[in-house]
Amino acid sequence: MKLNLNALKDQKAWLDAGFTLPRFDVEKIAENTKAAPAWLHLGAGNIFRAFTAAVLNDVLNSGKYDRGIVVAETFDYEIIDKAYAPYENLSLLVSLKSTGDIEKKVIASVVESLKADYQFEEHWARLVEIFRKPSLQMISFTITEKGYGVAPHDLERGLKPVLAMGKVAVLLYERYLAGQLPLTVQSMDNCSHNGDKVKA
Repeated sequence: MKLNLNALKDQKAWLDAGFTLPRFDVEKIAENTKAAPAWLHLGAGNIFRAFTAAVLNDVLNSGKYDRGIVVAETFDYEIIDKAYAPYENLSLLVSLKSTGDIEKKVIASVVESLKADYQFEEHWARLVEIFRKPSLQMISFTITEKGYGVAPHDLERGLKPVLAMGKVAVLLYERYLAGQLPLTVQSMDNCSHNGDKVKA
């Protein structure tokens, strides 16, 4: 079996292999999200995929929400090329339970994956577009404690920073220019005073 949207149509094969499949219309959720994104997450690594994306997948399964999440990587762009693009943003979550049972789920809550850097012009243009949309309600982070650093040489680059927080500041400025639109900025990193780090 291959992990892609077309392969998911053969539900019996996945179920016979012991996987839990999304109970929502993956294509409809992707369509809703691309038109009116509400949540963008920075940091596309395994913590995001195993926790944040999995929780949203459960919410989508409940039918209580109608949009997925857009993820952007600020540093290790290979993640997008190797872990997202080949699988149409789908992932597998395999959990070992305390009973010794293994739970296997297909996670389909991520509908778009982007490289947060100017060298990838189409990706950066899409990020600017998302940040300028009134539908965007929250950005969140799993970029590790070091990701919140701000260096003088990055500030000197003005609107072309290379560090994560510099890029976020530029994107927030785009949102300001689009009408001073409100936004929740939420750290999900496991570090002390994570909210204060974002604010600083």
